[in-house]
Amino acid sequence: MGNALSGQPSRRERVRLAVVLGAMVALGPLTIDMYLPAFPTIVTDLGTTAPLVQMTLTGSLIGLGLGQLLIGPYSDSVGRRIPLVLGTSLHVLTSVLCAFATDIVVLNVLRVVQGIGAAATAVVAMAMVRDLYEGRAAATMISHLMLVTGLAPILAPSLGSAVLLAGSWRWVFGTLAVIGAVLVAVAAFATPETLPPQRRRSHSLRPVLRGFGTVVRDADFVLLTLVGGLAFGGALAYVSGASFVFQQQYGLDEREFGLVFGLGAVALACGTQLNPLLLRRFTPLHVLFGAVVLATAGAVALLVSTGLQPDSLAHFLVPLLVAITGIALAMPNAAALALSRHGSAAGTAASVLGAIRFGLGSAVAPLVGVLGNDSTATAVVMAGGGAVALLLSGRLVLRERRRGAA
Repeated sequence: MGNALSGQPSRRERVRLAVVLGAMVALGPLTIDMYLPAFPTIVTDLGTTAPLVQMTLTGSLIGLGLGQLLIGPYSDSVGRRIPLVLGTSLHVLTSVLCAFATDIVVLNVLRVVQGIGAAATAVVAMAMVRDLYEGRAAATMISHLMLVTGLAPILAPSLGSAVLLAGSWRWVFGTLAVIGAVLVAVAAFATPETLPPQRRRSHSLRPVLRGFGTVVRDADFVLLTLVGGLAFGGALAYVSGASFVFQQQYGLDEREFGLVFGLGAVALACGTQLNPLLLRRFTPLHVLFGAVVLATAGAVALLVSTGLQPDSLAHFLVPLLVAITGIALAMPNAAALALSRHGSAAGTAASVLGAIRFGLGSAVAPLVGVLGNDSTATAVVMAGGGAVALLLSGRLVLRERRRGAA
């Protein structure tokens, strides 16, 4: 599996590739979500405030965005496997250092670097998909990877809660270091090289900058990336406030939090696996627009229901699950459509895609905290982002119709 793939992969190779890439893309969600049940404990242990602890989540998202801008073009030059090994190794090192942090400022800085390391798995996995697939096939493969990003949040808080039963929040970062070490071995020995030397780009700065320029001047690519980023931001609005909403507002303990939080990830997983079925009948753009409509409707219903019944967990969960299902349908189609426009520079395109996505996510996470870390704050941010995404996706549909009529 460590050798380069040549031509179109066989069915067996596709399955093995999906498993390997799925393992790699799980690192980002685990890094983001696994320590969420420990937020209140970290506040007490480090003698800090909830917004500052939430900034550690923002820091990891900033690192994930920045890291993709650096690693994506690098993978276009040297191939996909070397950045995977180097980035995941950096993640292991910083996870160990996070476990020994005694100051919230130090922890925030380390989380940025940890995010940079985790970015390698995210950007390289997307670039590898684009190396091998396009159109509906790419959207289908990305949907399979999104299943992992749906299952990882189910496992992450529950795994984090189990670790907290055995030890302190520092053990969570120790566990992340162990997981990262396993993935270093996967990257080194079980990951194929999908970018042969003849398709690699120059190491010099000018072609890299030219590649970035080409990507960001593509209006459709930018619109698709913004829609995907806003969808991801909606998911992060839920993630960033979940521990406070469920544990403080609704009074759930750490075990109950892990179970209830997992319902959102189940909705995410169901949405991603519904996507390939819808793609048999509709184009990726049409599925994307319908998904954004569903996500926005769910978020608006969430805002209304939390206003009418702020103390009802059921009134929070039902529209939330609808919104998350829409988000799960939107993200793979936005990513596949954007990447399909720049196959010759898949790493660069994937890096811009990821940087904007995580950049918007890093802006969303503190907003929930500033607005109060409650169900209403979560609903306001999700509904606002959904409304903007609806406008942008509507514009994409109109542009497509105009081109078809021309």
